[in-house]
Amino acid sequence: MADEYLRRTAITRLVLADEQQELLEETISQWKTACNVGSRIGWEADETRATVLQGMVYDEIRSRTDLGSQHVVLAVRQAAAALEGTAEIEAADENYEVSRPTFTSDTITYDTRSMTLFDDETVSLATTDDRIRCDIGLPSDEEGYQFQYLRDDGWEITESTVSKRDGGYYLHIGFRKPKPTPRAEKMSDDEDRTVLGVDLGIVNIATTSTAYFASGRELRHRHREFERVRSNLYETGTQSAYRTVRRMSGRESRYVRDVLHRVANDIVEEALTYDCEYIAFENLKHIRDRAPPVKQFHQWAHRQLVDLVEYKAKAEGIRVEFVSPENTSRRCPGCNHTCRRNRKTQSEFECEQCGETANADYVAAKNVGLRFVRRGLQSSRRTGDSQLALKSGTVTPNRAFTPYATG
Repeated sequence: MADEYLRRTAITRLVLADEQQELLEETISQWKTACNVGSRIGWEADETRATVLQGMVYDEIRSRTDLGSQHVVLAVRQAAAALEGTAEIEAADENYEVSRPTFTSDTITYDTRSMTLFDDETVSLATTDDRIRCDIGLPSDEEGYQFQYLRDDGWEITESTVSKRDGGYYLHIGFRKPKPTPRAEKMSDDEDRTVLGVDLGIVNIATTSTAYFASGRELRHRHREFERVRSNLYETGTQSAYRTVRRMSGRESRYVRDVLHRVANDIVEEALTYDCEYIAFENLKHIRDRAPPVKQFHQWAHRQLVDLVEYKAKAEGIRVEFVSPENTSRRCPGCNHTCRRNRKTQSEFECEQCGETANADYVAAKNVGLRFVRRGLQSSRRTGDSQLALKSGTVTPNRAFTPYATG
């Protein structure tokens, strides 16, 4: 059954006193014991149903740990889910040898019965003794992504986790809200559907048909710097150098993801601003097939960006679709003349037939959107047309242009 909810996670750091940290560490240790008891008994009995497994292991877990009843229930669910996953793997490939799931990670699950989040940015957590209440570390500038969930009553807190890593404790707060109905499904059959076209590139990592350009210059510069330092460290060949490489890789991934998050937000905002029901991208499989190995970084970045846009667009009821990228930067969106010579340079487009000139990435974005429009959003019941969103208006497949209303 498909999940009917949008789910998001906000990561915060717990600000703990020494005694609170010790208590939380002991609680996590006993949680792992409880999960492993459930896993062992379920494995031996070939039982993956959480409700049945709970009856089999509840008393033993309560006798062996100081966990509260709700944490025992959550631990049994965790064990049952792991056992079910193992059974599915075994059923899919009978030659694959599976083993009993074991729990070693310093992570514990909380729900709304065992955790309470307060408006003063503190949280109360159940432990093996009393509850502890501590601050959650949030960005001081109030621009952190966590606030969009914490301060929006539309998001409901659901199961969350506390994890220990790098000497600190982090609370991953789970949120959910019902999935919105796609914007296109809310429209009557005779209403026009509007598409935002997006081109993915290197100089500009993303360009939209509404003339939004996301420069990739800083990403390229930072990647080259990381690669240069990485190469020097590998030549050094020491264990310390390898550890530094791993830390650097983590920093680079976080930096790139932060940039891509901002670009994805901008693309979705463009779609909302221009009242689009669809965002059209070029199919990434074609990008992988045609790109040389030297462009693997940009392939990865493009895939990450599209995943982020899909993730964010879904929350707004906007659908993401894909079209073939073939000749999108060589085809004139005005007269349809397609020729390699139309693209004069990396950034310049000039149609040999009609003389139209434009930025090549912008031309590609328009062609991506028009290709999806031409493919036909109309059903047999619909009488409305599909149209491409531009900065100054919309255009239909027969190139009828309608400027946006002013005032």
